[in-house]
Amino acid sequence: MWNFVSPRIVFGEGALEVLDELEGQRVLIVTDTMMVQLGLVDKVKAHLDIAGIEVHVFDEVEPDPSVQTVRRGARVALDVAPDWIIGLGGGSPMDAAKAIWVLYEHPDMEPAAINPIADLVLRKKARLITIPTTSGTGAEATWAILLTDTEEQRKMGLGNRENTADIAIVDPEMAAGMPPQLTADTGLDALTHAVEGYTCTWHTDITDGLCINAARLIFKYLPLVMADGSDMEARERMHNAATCAGLGFGNAMASMAHAMGHVLGAVFHVPHGRAVALFLPYTIEFAAKEEPERFAELASFIGCSNEEGEKAARALAKYIRDLCQKVGNPIKVAEMGIERKAYEAQLEKMVDDAFNDTQIITAVRAPSYEELNKLFLYAYDGRSVDF
Repeated sequence: MWNFVSPRIVFGEGALEVLDELEGQRVLIVTDTMMVQLGLVDKVKAHLDIAGIEVHVFDEVEPDPSVQTVRRGARVALDVAPDWIIGLGGGSPMDAAKAIWVLYEHPDMEPAAINPIADLVLRKKARLITIPTTSGTGAEATWAILLTDTEEQRKMGLGNRENTADIAIVDPEMAAGMPPQLTADTGLDALTHAVEGYTCTWHTDITDGLCINAARLIFKYLPLVMADGSDMEARERMHNAATCAGLGFGNAMASMAHAMGHVLGAVFHVPHGRAVALFLPYTIEFAAKEEPERFAELASFIGCSNEEGEKAARALAKYIRDLCQKVGNPIKVAEMGIERKAYEAQLEKMVDDAFNDTQIITAVRAPSYEELNKLFLYAYDGRSVDF
C-alpha cells in the first residue's frame, strides 16, 4: 500500500490573490532577510491586509537552516499564537516553517523527533501555507524537512506526512526576480528531483508521470529562462516543473545523488541544487553498469537517446552534464574551488554521512563503502564512472 500526499495547490499568474479570502486572526510569516529586502514579504502582507489578518514576521532563516534557528522561530510562534504559518522563500524558509509549525504545536518536542512514523497530531493551533520564490526545491509540495546540525556538520532529513502544507501558492511572479546563478542552481535541483524520483526503487505509477513531465519542462525551459530572465512563460513553466518534481520525488524518494550532495553541502557549504546536480550523472553511470533500465526509459521519454540499456543511461548522464555546462554550473568538484587536500581530508566523513543519509536506501544499485569512496573521488576529478 502506498500514499500520495499533496497540499491544495493554487498556481499560475495571480495565484497570490487566494490570500485575499483567507480566514483567520494572525499569521506568522517565516522567511529570510532577502525576502524582506526584495519586497516579497510586503507583497504577501498586502493580500493578508485585504483579508483583515494581523501579520507577524520571523525573518531569521539562513541557508541550510539550523536546529537553533527553528527553535527560535518556534518561540516566536508561541508568543504570537498564529492560526496560520506561511513559509515564504526557497527551500530553507519553507523547511524551517514546517519545523517551526511542528514545534509550535508541540513545544516540548525535539526537532530530531520529527520522523515519518510519529503521530504528530497537527492543526490544533495552526495550519501551513507555502509560497516558493525559487523554482527548484519543491518544498512547497513535500513533507520533507532538511535541517542542519551545525555542531556535527551534518544535514538531518526529517519530516512526516502530517506536516505537508495545507495550501501551496505557486505564483511565477514570486520567482521573477531570481538572479541567473540562483535560477541555475534551483532549476538543476528540480531536475535532480525529477530524475531520482523516476529512477529510485520507490517510484510508483502515480509519481512517474509527474517526474517525466518535470524533466521535459526543465530541459526545455531552463536554458530559455537563463537566456532571458524576463521570459515569463519560461518562468511559469519552470515554477510549475519544480512543483511537479516536488510532488513526484516527495511521494517516491530521491536517491544517491542527494545523499552525496547533502554531505558536500554540509561540509563545504555548496548550494544544495549545485551539489546534487553535480553528483547526478556519476550516480547514473554507476547504476547503469547493473540497472540501466529506468534511466534508459527516461532518456527515451525526454528524447536524448534512441539507444537501450547502459548506452541510453550514459547518454542521459551526458545530457545532464551538457545542461549543467549550458547554464554555467560545474560538472566536477574541482571546479567548485575546493582543494583536493581539503576534500580528501573530509572523504571518510562524507562517505560515512552519505551512508547514513535516508536518500541512499532507494538507489537501484547499492554501493559498497569502497565504491562510494571512489564515486566521490571520480566526481572530484570529473572522471566517467567505469566500475
